[in-house]
Amino acid sequence: MARLQVGIIFGGSSEEHPVSVKSAQEVARNLDIEKYEPFYIGITQSGAWKLCDGPDLSGDNGSRRPVVLSPDSGVHGLLVLEQGRYETIRLDVVLPVLHGKLGEDGAVQGLLELSGIPYVGCDVQSSALCMDKSLAYIVAGNAGIATPNFWTVMADENMDPDRLTYPVFVKPARSGSSFGVSKVSRKDELLSAVETARRYDSKVLIEEAVVGSEIGCAILGNELDLVAGEVDRIALSHGFFRIHQEHEPEIGSENSTPIVPADIPAESRSLVQETAKAVYRALGCRGLSRVDMFLKEDGEVVLNEVNTLPGMTSYSRYPRMMAAAGLPLAEVIDRMVSLALTGKSR
Repeated sequence: MARLQVGIIFGGSSEEHPVSVKSAQEVARNLDIEKYEPFYIGITQSGAWKLCDGPDLSGDNGSRRPVVLSPDSGVHGLLVLEQGRYETIRLDVVLPVLHGKLGEDGAVQGLLELSGIPYVGCDVQSSALCMDKSLAYIVAGNAGIATPNFWTVMADENMDPDRLTYPVFVKPARSGSSFGVSKVSRKDELLSAVETARRYDSKVLIEEAVVGSEIGCAILGNELDLVAGEVDRIALSHGFFRIHQEHEPEIGSENSTPIVPADIPAESRSLVQETAKAVYRALGCRGLSRVDMFLKEDGEVVLNEVNTLPGMTSYSRYPRMMAAAGLPLAEVIDRMVSLALTGKSR
């Protein structure tokens, strides 16, 4: 049988560019080349699209050719540009390995919808909804899922520090990872924290600090047919959870260790998994997502955020949780591609 032609898009112009490259490299190591013929489309930090020999954008590689994803569904693939001419490469499916803005916020998903190519992961609407934490809280809350109390601050607004009970967390409303996030313990720290968050997004989210364990659950599937990975718990050495270091995000967290399976009671584990599925469905997710939550001492589960294209690096939480549930990354890739092509679990 002919191999499926898979476009793997990685890199991107967000602050999570180096993490995306690491994720794509891990996907490449686990991709069954007897089933798939990969085409690596790297997006530089300046936004240029390149057809690469592999998941690597470092250095000056003259063999990389400019490429665009055609929005013409008749092409159903790539236009490779060279010396005033172009050639086409038809793709059967696209696997976006992108994180953050212009990667998991619906932008690339919209282009893929225009192209007519099946793609892995959430659609335009659910990608945009999950990316905006305040909107995700509103939808999840209306579905009966507990969320933190929160406030939003727009670009032309200020927040009265006396309105809040401290501590609170201040974060960009529409940004990935932990970039721009601050814990504010006193009202005189609020203005600086808002300005830090505005470096990444004009819309700022302020939310109450939830006292409890930080936990997560990997979800794979569409609609009613969902697979939940093992639950993990974040063990902190100090401070608050930062998924990546800000200056060298590709080397992972400096203050946390994920414990998989989470060291929590069996009934809490089941509740976390069922809550993650409920969040996933309420927000219209498909393909895959990682649902991050808090587990309070009284057993209540509170939504934190949803990552629609979670990291796939060797240290990332999503593949670890799936592996602990008996699904290695190679099998996860197979299922994600099958879901994109058929709309159903394999």
